[in-house]
Amino acid sequence: MTDLASILPSFPVHKYSHLLPSLERHLVTTVDLLTLDSLDIAKRALLPVLDVKKLCAAVLEAFQVSLGLLEDNSSRSKNEILKRTGEQIVNNWSTISVLDDGLDYGLRGGIPTGSITEITGESGAGKTQFLVTLLLAAQLPPPHGLSSPSLYISTESALPVTRIRQLLLVHPAFKNIEKIPSLDQIISIVTPDLESQDHILYFQVPVAVRRYGIRLLIIDSIASNYRAEFDRDDPKPGANMAKRSQDLIKLGHFLRKLAVELDIAVVVANQVADRVVENSRVENTLNSGELPAESPRSLSSPDLGTSSLSEDSKLLPNHKIIKDFLSLDHQQRWFTGWGDDPHPSAIGPTHLKTPSLGLIWSNQIACRIALIKKPIYKRSGECDSSELVMKWRRWQKVVFASHAPESGVGVHSAVEFEIRGDGIRSLDKQQDKNEIEPETGGQNHGI
Repeated sequence: MTDLASILPSFPVHKYSHLLPSLERHLVTTVDLLTLDSLDIAKRALLPVLDVKKLCAAVLEAFQVSLGLLEDNSSRSKNEILKRTGEQIVNNWSTISVLDDGLDYGLRGGIPTGSITEITGESGAGKTQFLVTLLLAAQLPPPHGLSSPSLYISTESALPVTRIRQLLLVHPAFKNIEKIPSLDQIISIVTPDLESQDHILYFQVPVAVRRYGIRLLIIDSIASNYRAEFDRDDPKPGANMAKRSQDLIKLGHFLRKLAVELDIAVVVANQVADRVVENSRVENTLNSGELPAESPRSLSSPDLGTSSLSEDSKLLPNHKIIKDFLSLDHQQRWFTGWGDDPHPSAIGPTHLKTPSLGLIWSNQIACRIALIKKPIYKRSGECDSSELVMKWRRWQKVVFASHAPESGVGVHSAVEFEIRGDGIRSLDKQQDKNEIEPETGGQNHGI
């Protein structure tokens, strides 16, 4: 056991001083304690089995702590987080700012730690702009950040270094401050397939978070590798979807546990798909504001024996309408971010979208932020009936959240913003809506 002090200098050898001489005489090494059975070691060194088991367990735990795989016993216990008072929770409340007062107000301070936040939207809505802003804001001191590095896991393209450098140079939040955020405080890794993604998330991320003091974990995007793995022709599509649902539940449980135990903010970007909407009876019911009654034949049957029952039954929806109201196609309008306004106005989105990974993934997250965009058209010429995109309008909509109120139906109460060279900026509701945002600018920054 002469190698124990060199391998684990901080190991409390004085607690096992009565065992070490015999282990040294019988040439038992630290590797033997980790690999051999305790009973075999006890027979070899002529020592009590229970004492050898305690020593082996202590050596293994010391190795796990040194590698960052396990917290030290002197730190908080696993159940300590469940024993905090309301005042302690409020005092320990931490958020990461989006570096804009209007957007932060809609989020009630920003992105909170201890939970999973999803940012979803179609291509060009500004998801990546939000993510890179969070990567830099996390390095700022409170109340805007957490004074800590970030981990960025990409499943599609590499970290947008050029855009981050641009923000570091021109963003107003980084001027006249003592310590400017740096790219050195952003750890980036690309996972091209689901196998590598699972290995990195389940094994390497917990070690990196503890070792480098990371407080922000970003996954961009969460659906990419699942689409490539499961959205393909399969002779057994039911089994394929069941396996995907199982993997998503496992991933959600892991990320929630990681966020709560280590008090980090987990932010995932999610893609959207076009929603196919049928002109069902429930849609007509919502638009008219009335519930259709049962058919006259079933209500006016003479066998009922009373006319009052027929009158009361007119106020009740039939089974078909109830089934439509309880269907996923109808219910999803209130947790996806699109289609919840029964009377959409001219400023609302023209095409309905649905976040990827379905209801299973929606149940895993604590907050969903939908970034909605809509083109504003103009005619290309006086004699030409074709239309060209003149500008884009974008909104930040809180669909549901555990720390902030919902934005409400449609985009009326959502926060409108624009993407500029110096970052994302909220727009005042009284601001002139005729101000033009060039389409080229939207393509350069509205990733």
